[in-house]
This record gives sequence, C-alpha cells and structure tokens, in this order.
Amino acid sequence: MTWLDHLERRIGHLAIPQLIRYVTLLNALVFILLQVNPNFASAICLDPSKVLEGEVWRLVSHLFLPGIEGGMPPWIQMLMYVMFLNWIGQGLEEAMGPFRVNLYYALGAFGTTVAAFITGRSDGGFFLNNSLLFAFATFFADIEILLFFIIPFKIKWLAWFDAAFMVYLFFARDAMGKLAVVVSVLNYAIFFGPGLLSRFQHRMPPTRFTAAEDADAEESNALHRCEVCSRTELTDPNLEFRVAADGAEYCRQHLPR
Repeated sequence: MTWLDHLERRIGHLAIPQLIRYVTLLNALVFILLQVNPNFASAICLDPSKVLEGEVWRLVSHLFLPGIEGGMPPWIQMLMYVMFLNWIGQGLEEAMGPFRVNLYYALGAFGTTVAAFITGRSDGGFFLNNSLLFAFATFFADIEILLFFIIPFKIKWLAWFDAAFMVYLFFARDAMGKLAVVVSVLNYAIFFGPGLLSRFQHRMPPTRFTAAEDADAEESNALHRCEVCSRTELTDPNLEFRVAADGAEYCRQHLPR
C-alpha cells in the first residue's frame, strides 16, 4: 500500500467530487467580474503586503485569475478555456478518483501560492492549470482534440508544448521567477515522478558497465579457472584442467612441465 492509499483510507471521505468543475466555474465568474470591472483584479491578486494586513482571501482568490491574452476575442478564449479545463477535470477524476484529484490540486495550489508569496509575482492559475494538463496527458497521451475546433492534435503534444514554454520561462526569469516555475510543478513530480522514473529505467538498454558486471557474476560461478590465462569451463567448454604440484589449477595449454 502506497502513502496515497493510506492517506485516502484515512481522509478520503473529505474529498470534494467534481472539484475541477467548481474551479472552472470560479474561473468563469472571475472572468465575468473582470469584464464588468477591470479593477476587480487588484482586489483578488496575491499581494503579500495586503495578506499580512489581513486580506487572507488573496491566498486563494489569485488562483482563479484567468490568463487570457490578446489575439482571439476574450469571450471566445474563455469559453474554450472553461470547456477544456472542465473536460480535463472529468478525465482526471475517472483516472485518479476524487480524493487524489483533490490532493493533486491542493498541492499545486499550495506550491503556486507559496512561490507567488515569496516572489511577489502571481501568474494566477496558469501554472496550476498547466499541472492539470500534464497529469491528464500522463493518463491519456494519445487522445486527440481539435485545436481551435479545427486542427486534430494529440494531447501529449500540447503538454510538451506547455512544458517547453515553462522551460523558456524558467531561463527567461530571474532567480525568484525560476523558483516559481519549479515549485509550480512539484505536485506533478510528487504524484508521477517515481512512476515515470521507474518506466524510464526499465526501458533503458543494458549499459556496458552492467554487461561487464553480469559477465563477472557468471564467471564467479565457474568451477575451474586457469592460473595463467584465467579461462574457465564457462568461457571454453572444451578446455581440460589439471591441478599442478604447486596446488594451483591450469588448463592443459599452460600446465607446468
């Protein structure tokens, strides 16, 4: 039984079913409020000084700031964002169960908030929701989606694209920004890192060092070994061995005269 199984048996009843659906609704609500009053962002973003003054809701509310950029009309972007995030949440709940989705999201939210508090820079739920995409792609790598409702695209390539963008952000930012990027994916590392590492190790071909170790182990099981050439009955089954007067064992070719 893993630590996750043990934890689920103890507190699994506290999990919120369909958690990501509620997260999606909160993202949509914040988006609507921002369209009505753009200054609303200043009331919910993570401002460490405001938190220390008692505005503790900012520790959570900043996670629901949608990362809507220019290009497409904001309402269309938000509609796609909401539909996609809700779809990912349903898939994760089927694959992981409500408790593990809750824990995964909570760890990601905690890491994102800690990083934002330390750095004084909040990216909203961008990194956190990316971690949901990475988890989904781990389970459903070959599922195809229609990018922009037109282009068929496997989910694993979208995840790799997001991962490449996060690597770019890591190198483009200062030390505090790098910390924010690293901490934001700790939930993925905790949940999926050991399994991915094990799969990678099992797929690796044997190295020369390992092959040499195997050969040494096989040689150590030999019953006869020539004192001069070190050949055994395993390396050459046709060899004949004799024990000389000095008590050592030799093959017929190197037997002392």
